[in-house]
Amino acid sequence: MSIVQHLIHGELVTKGERTADVFNPSTGQAVRKVELASRATIQQAIDSAKAAFPAWRNTPPAKRAQVMFRFKQLLEQNEAKISQMISEEHGKTLEDAAGELKRGIENVEFACAAPELLKGEYSRNVGPNIDAWSDFQPLGVVAGITPFNFPAMVPLWMYPLAIACGNAFILKPSERDPSSTLFIAQLLLEAGLPKGILNVVHGDKEAVDALIEAPEVKALSFVGSTPIAEYIYAEGTKRGKRVQALGGAKNHAVLMPDADLDNAVSALMGAAYGSCGERCMAISVAVCVGDQVADALIAKLEPQIKALKIGAGTSCGLDMGPLVTAAARDKVLGYIDDGVAAGARLVVDGRGLRVAGNEDGYFVGGTLFDNVTPDMRIYKEEIFGPVLCVVRVSSLEQAMQLINEHEYGNGTCIFTRDGEAARLFCDEIEVGMVGVNVPLPVPVSYHSFGGWKRSLFGDLHAYGPDGVRFYTRRKAITQRWPQRASHEASQFAFPSL
Repeated sequence: MSIVQHLIHGELVTKGERTADVFNPSTGQAVRKVELASRATIQQAIDSAKAAFPAWRNTPPAKRAQVMFRFKQLLEQNEAKISQMISEEHGKTLEDAAGELKRGIENVEFACAAPELLKGEYSRNVGPNIDAWSDFQPLGVVAGITPFNFPAMVPLWMYPLAIACGNAFILKPSERDPSSTLFIAQLLLEAGLPKGILNVVHGDKEAVDALIEAPEVKALSFVGSTPIAEYIYAEGTKRGKRVQALGGAKNHAVLMPDADLDNAVSALMGAAYGSCGERCMAISVAVCVGDQVADALIAKLEPQIKALKIGAGTSCGLDMGPLVTAAARDKVLGYIDDGVAAGARLVVDGRGLRVAGNEDGYFVGGTLFDNVTPDMRIYKEEIFGPVLCVVRVSSLEQAMQLINEHEYGNGTCIFTRDGEAARLFCDEIEVGMVGVNVPLPVPVSYHSFGGWKRSLFGDLHAYGPDGVRFYTRRKAITQRWPQRASHEASQFAFPSL
């Protein structure tokens, strides 16, 4: 069985340390193993990045951008291969994997604009013969810890921009589906990135703790669950690191009585069941304003959910593949059981699904609950599976109160034809990313991605303008060149104009 190796100083490295199995979720079979890094291996990657950083920092931004342009071309040329690798280890459909990669490429395109993004600010004659300017300088060695659900896209949120800003990067991807992430990193080396500027080390908590504790690592980016995000933020900032840690979500879609219901249903089907619900921006709660809206929504959703095409992700023309692991499948099944026990009405039951030819795969069918209340676990907690809960309220204000009182504030949306209602919703909702008739309001690459409340720990969001600021630090310089013939007396008061 092949082993997924580390990438350190431009070379694939096998350490012979602990390994973990990597499964194909569609078959339930282990397809390869992945090495799990020790602290010594993490330190080797850090040393490589630290040694490579000074020369890269002094490389002109335009030359750094040229590497990203070549990287973008290689990603596009290898789209089919990367999509196949993602689908085989994650389980998502080939079409979904290709879409993920395209959104990642958008962030590489943004990183290509590094010379423009890194321009400082200049003011001449702020005082007599005194000029002042700001410079945005790289931090040094920075690291990213990324989740299983987007093995291509989320790493591409991080290291292209960090590297374009002049940093050296260490990536610790998910050990559940590491192959596509490693292959993409190798493409960046093929594009001309110097050795040591990007290192990929696989691992578990031991690797994460080593990155947190290493004084050479100046910043940490993380995407994953809220408990781990909170842990990384607390431990990283305690050590003086800059940290952005994106956590969990419970995303609501509000359906108003005037909503275009057919379009809303189409949008909800993709937002709730796409990628088997394993998205931090997935819609998992539909808040219907009025029983009439709820009844009509369920009547339209039920047959479409039952008609979902589910199978091995590497097959074409599917709507949904399996969940990523047996443990993930069992967790989702447990939530469905809990919802039934709590009294929610199970409209469509995704339990017991068997896919012919893939009976050992980690499949759960699309599931729909009605009459869900805020005290139920299926409402309060992030399920991360193909489960949609319908909550009934009597007004927009009640719907907004539900959302604002939830501990998560990642994404939300409203379906309405009423501009006044949409404006009120956008202004008053306490959520970081908001859609109006858009179910997955994931910002494009030249904006920034991030939630509020317990969905984000840190001040700066991911990628876009916030990403540039996260991976650089401002230096303010004030400079004076007095005329040779002049001589001024000493000033003892605080200087002013």
